[in-house]
Amino acid sequence: MKYREFSNIGWRVSEIGLGCWAIGSEWGDVSKEDATEVLKTSLDKGINFFDTADVYGDGRSEQFIGELLKSTSEKIYVATKSGRRLDPHNSEGYNPENIERFIDRSLKNLGVECIDLLQLHCPPSDICSKKETFEMMDDIVKKGKISYYGVSVEKVSEAMDAIQFSNVKSIQIIFNMFRQKPSEEFFKMAAKKDIAIIARVPLASGLLTGKMNKDSSFPSNDHRNYNIKGEAFDVGETFSGVSFEKGLMAVDELKKLTPNNFTLADLALKWILMHSEVTVAIPGAKNKQQASLNVNSIQLEDISSLMPQIKKIYDKFLKEDIHHRW
Repeated sequence: MKYREFSNIGWRVSEIGLGCWAIGSEWGDVSKEDATEVLKTSLDKGINFFDTADVYGDGRSEQFIGELLKSTSEKIYVATKSGRRLDPHNSEGYNPENIERFIDRSLKNLGVECIDLLQLHCPPSDICSKKETFEMMDDIVKKGKISYYGVSVEKVSEAMDAIQFSNVKSIQIIFNMFRQKPSEEFFKMAAKKDIAIIARVPLASGLLTGKMNKDSSFPSNDHRNYNIKGEAFDVGETFSGVSFEKGLMAVDELKKLTPNNFTLADLALKWILMHSEVTVAIPGAKNKQQASLNVNSIQLEDISSLMPQIKKIYDKFLKEDIHHRW
């Protein structure tokens, strides 16, 4: 495993982390046994950064991580999120009473006294530009319930707003070969301010594994079934907001570029890691085999020569549909 500096706080985190949405909910059924093996395999492979949220399985994902924490003496960095428990999910709900109540619940689920990194979970856009938001978070840090905080965002504009506040240590954003916009201006500004970047949805909900085709189907409790048009939450979280048909066309072109010793998933993760501003990419896993495969790209060779060609595929198939939306 290779490690990168996380902001200016002294953490060195694995450049591949684990996204723990799938072991919580909304990716079909994942047994407790499989979830436990995913976490243990990831830890054994050198992963020390685990990203979750209080709404993943209504706390199920956090509880699994809590069990992992109890089982090991190794230093693990846990990032969780708060805000999406609000119903309705609106700006007014982002107040100290609600957020602190959610954090208290996460502390209990994780079995810890202080959360390493608390991220506001894709809040309404105006929350990212309000100084009151971050004054609230500073107060929670002072109470000792969280060590640091960041924001998980949908849009580049939200990220740009949030990093104007000096105690924001991280931005989590969708970034992959199908969602390239963050690398244009945001990455430069984040690097200048020493903001950690957590790249989520790195495999475009599995589309960038190259294992799907036009006949692929998904269980009723999988967001790739019920959120295909954004019916449940932002459509950008499902297949990165890409039209499934156009995504498959782009995948076919990417497969032609993929080196012989790479899978397409390896190429997708390596592409993200070629961006030095990225701190950690967080692919998910539903079983130990997937968890093990997540780290393959670390040792594979530099793909600098392929970067312009990958950009051309994005420009040809996806940019017109995707670039302006997030």
